[in-house]
Amino acid sequence: GCRMRTLAWLGIASLCLGAAWAVPAKEERRKAEKPKADLVLYENLDLDNYDLTLDNYGEILDLNNYEELYDYGDLAPKIEVGTLAPRPKDPAALPNLGPTAETPKLQPPTTASPIHPAPVPVQGLPSCLFCLCISTSVYCDDVDLEHIPPLPPETTYLYARFNRIGTIRASDFTGLKNLKRIDLTSNFISWADADAFRLLPSLQELILPENRLTALPELPGSIVRLDARLNRIPSTGLRPDAFRDLKQLQFLHLSDNQLDYIPVPLPENLRSLHLQNNNIQTMHENTFCNSQDHSQIRRVLEDIRLDGNPINLSLFPNAYFCLPRLPTGRF
Repeated sequence: GCRMRTLAWLGIASLCLGAAWAVPAKEERRKAEKPKADLVLYENLDLDNYDLTLDNYGEILDLNNYEELYDYGDLAPKIEVGTLAPRPKDPAALPNLGPTAETPKLQPPTTASPIHPAPVPVQGLPSCLFCLCISTSVYCDDVDLEHIPPLPPETTYLYARFNRIGTIRASDFTGLKNLKRIDLTSNFISWADADAFRLLPSLQELILPENRLTALPELPGSIVRLDARLNRIPSTGLRPDAFRDLKQLQFLHLSDNQLDYIPVPLPENLRSLHLQNNNIQTMHENTFCNSQDHSQIRRVLEDIRLDGNPINLSLFPNAYFCLPRLPTGRF
């Protein structure tokens, strides 16, 4: 009996010691695994292009590969830091904007729209009811819009991607003197009024890829970047000398359209010209350089893409003497 009690006490003591040793060992494993998990989390963050602006495109991006690196077609599954802001998903998290005795009523729209009339909030216009308004930026991505909504007069940046907008009217942007960027990627736009953008004095970036445009409207002299890739624009859809007076234009991207020739004259400040996958078959000797001035050096135009066109670039050797780089294409 004495021997049995001794064995029992020894068993209990062994269990207690095993439990005491297991706790610190488990804690050490948890501490060792946590940094690994944190590293995996931070490896997924892309902070390289966080501060990508018009002033440093050339410093951050290789202009030869600009279109692939800045692919707007990939924006659907990603979040672009600084442009795409998440919309509140929980209606309970939104402020109560119910009508009051002093709140004016929104008049019924004159055209068909998926947005039902709603009370105008005390601050802001109706667009901020179904879009996200942060400071002077308006985010209307993927909300089934069929036309440009009324925008607050102080709007600086408009993002209305992945909607069903079919037409841009001249009245859509009336009075928006501070508007700098319009991004209408992936809509159904087949027509834009001639003066839809021309009267916007501050507009720098007009982004219209993946639409159904067959003609480009007139552009303001302030434009720095025009992206109208993946549309249906023929050469007849461009006004004669469409880009001659755009002294600020640096990025002109018209790839994957139906152009028959290179739109000339090109502004002197142009840095990047993307015309790949069109139907361009020939060019003039004065397309890029002044054939009468062989001392000319056009240093800034360093990115010309003509690949995917039926043109043989080796047939025009005198067209490139002023360029820092040869165009990309078939020689």
